[in-house]
Amino acid sequence: MPVDRAQVLHSAAALLTRRSTATMDEVARAAGISRATLHRQFAGRDALVRALEELGLAECESALDRARLDEGRSADALRGLIRELEPSAPLLAFLVTENQLFEGEQQNEGWARLDARIEALFRRGQEAGEFRIDLTPAWLTEALYGLIGSGAWAVQDGRVAAKDFQFMIVELLLGGALRRVEP
Repeated sequence: MPVDRAQVLHSAAALLTRRSTATMDEVARAAGISRATLHRQFAGRDALVRALEELGLAECESALDRARLDEGRSADALRGLIRELEPSAPLLAFLVTENQLFEGEQQNEGWARLDARIEALFRRGQEAGEFRIDLTPAWLTEALYGLIGSGAWAVQDGRVAAKDFQFMIVELLLGGALRRVEP
């Protein structure tokens, strides 16, 4: 039976998000495959982490494309982005906390592309008067990553209902990012 590489990676990310020190044996068990099968797919932990990053970047870029960040109101585009990122949230949660991902040129380029696109959305919202201008687009981008990661952890741990993921992130982020006009 062929191994679904993406499913293995998503299972690995879900486990590693909760237990970053999990062994390759534990990763294999979580993915429902043997350790030998896991090692045929990934030579070791570093190869697994690199594959997680590659998949995560690809999924995030695809979510950015589907969200159409340049169309409509910025707040609506942000809502669409969170909706599109939700299926990849556990993977993204792992990636933004895994410090070894900041080594190497290729990885940095991928994150730089994601950051630039999301920052452009926040900048567009600021220029349109939708978002506060005292918070930088870079900070708002990092806050978005943090909320998505926290939301994924809370859903995985059963502390938050999966159906509330989008609502809670949007409400918290926009509640703090919306520009307030003094009466």
